[in-house]
Amino acid sequence: MGNPDLAQATVVLRRPPSVVMRLARMGSAHPMRLSFLRVLLRRMQSGAWTFDRPVWDVDNKGVGRAVYRAVGPDRTYCLVAFSHDLPDDMRSDRVIATAWDATFALFDGDPTVEDLDRLEQNVPYQEAGRISGRELSLSRANRSVRLFSHVVDRLAKGQQPDAEEMAGVGYLMRTTAVYGSGKFGAADRREIAGREELAAPFQAEMLSVWLTRQFTVDIVEHLAAAKGGAAAVRLDVGLKRGLGVGNSTGLGMAPFLVRHPILLNNWMMTREEALARVRSLTTATEAQVAALKEAAQAAIVNAADWRSEHPIQVSKLADLRGDLERIAAKLDDFPSSDTYPWNALWIWGEETLSEEGQEALLALVLEPHGDLVDGLSDCMSADESAGFTIDGSMTIGGLRSVLRDRYDWALKIDYSVPEEQARFWYVSEEKLEPRLGDRATDDGASLEQPLCTGRLAWELEQSLNGWSDGDLVAAFLLRHPEHRFMVRRAQIADRFPYAEVQDNLISDRMLPIDLMRCKLAFFGATHFDPRSDKWVRISLFQGAPYPLDLSEGVVR
Repeated sequence: MGNPDLAQATVVLRRPPSVVMRLARMGSAHPMRLSFLRVLLRRMQSGAWTFDRPVWDVDNKGVGRAVYRAVGPDRTYCLVAFSHDLPDDMRSDRVIATAWDATFALFDGDPTVEDLDRLEQNVPYQEAGRISGRELSLSRANRSVRLFSHVVDRLAKGQQPDAEEMAGVGYLMRTTAVYGSGKFGAADRREIAGREELAAPFQAEMLSVWLTRQFTVDIVEHLAAAKGGAAAVRLDVGLKRGLGVGNSTGLGMAPFLVRHPILLNNWMMTREEALARVRSLTTATEAQVAALKEAAQAAIVNAADWRSEHPIQVSKLADLRGDLERIAAKLDDFPSSDTYPWNALWIWGEETLSEEGQEALLALVLEPHGDLVDGLSDCMSADESAGFTIDGSMTIGGLRSVLRDRYDWALKIDYSVPEEQARFWYVSEEKLEPRLGDRATDDGASLEQPLCTGRLAWELEQSLNGWSDGDLVAAFLLRHPEHRFMVRRAQIADRFPYAEVQDNLISDRMLPIDLMRCKLAFFGATHFDPRSDKWVRISLFQGAPYPLDLSEGVVR
């Protein structure tokens, strides 16, 4: 994985899956150097990508279309944006919405006028329209109405918006969906996975959101100029830099990590490898210490600006703020005289900090070590066909061993207790999106999706009773084909140790937002703000440079 010479120097072991793959810890994840938007920004800068806006055909009401172009060494991508005059009573973040303030498609290459006309007939309708293999993503966004109007009004009068209001929201618009990988006619992942700039996970989607961020500022400045004329001013550079793109995400995202076990393994193992490499270092240079302290201070500022009213997140934020102060105080004496100073710092964190603080510390200690960990981003994709074929020649004894080793957490649960199977996952017939039902009160349990891997492992073990260790899995599955799904997952988990979430995903204690936060942290999301246990708002690219002025800042 990554540079073999560096890997051989790793003397500290990765944290085991029994620690890493628990929901409470996954739900405390923080963005880091290996997060996908950071990977994208580094590649854009190192590859000397250029950006422009060749089309801006938007009227004084903010209605029209625009094109944002990203030109790389080998290929060009364009975000085609459509801006709409949406009545307030039609604005909704729910997946069942049918109209939005803006809609987008990421186009592969330079679109012609005919392409733009075709997209204008389809993109504003999202799921009700259709796009082609020339498009890599389909998305939509709504205004943060209060802040958006405030910024337009202030800029139109020649004034800057209130900094406190800007910090309180953190974005002018929020996406409510960013579809890729073949949905609604877009190019399938396999069509673009071989491109160097898109090989890492979700690079097309991250590029789409980053270009959308530029649009959100351009449209607010355009409307301010239309309203205020010569008196209008542009947004202050510092205030502008503090804006991201919001995102409103519901249950549709939660099952992704369960449905992609090899991909999940590669994400988690890569992150754990990066941590192990840093902990294995025997020195801490002056530059590394300075970078660590700078990252810690930035995290303190970020945590102070991070707001939520959800009681779970309020508690987590209190833990985080206290832990970051403890980390900052600890760094006054860093590095220690230990042979492995980074490992000593990490062990102190495990003994002292909450899970929230420990995962924040992970992000901090990776920050000064780009040369050591950035190359690992090449290990985060997955060939998911590799685990599809079941090995029927495995013995029952071998399968039992896998269940004991990889699913011991599941075999300890008593699934006859109602609390341990209180919920069930299903797919909404209306929107074809994942949903979570209450087994005691909701209809539809007969349509349950196989996301309860713990219970499936427990049921598989029960069915193995009476079979000899020397019997073959092929013979067992001929008798019990209902266990094919779980046998396949067990064989995947045998080869990919971080493939399974090691918690009961149908218990009454399970919080879907833990799954969401883990995935969103890998995206690079900040300011995680749950609105319930089933949906959340976050911000992307906050603090990053903008495409049209990338040369102004250094992307780390």
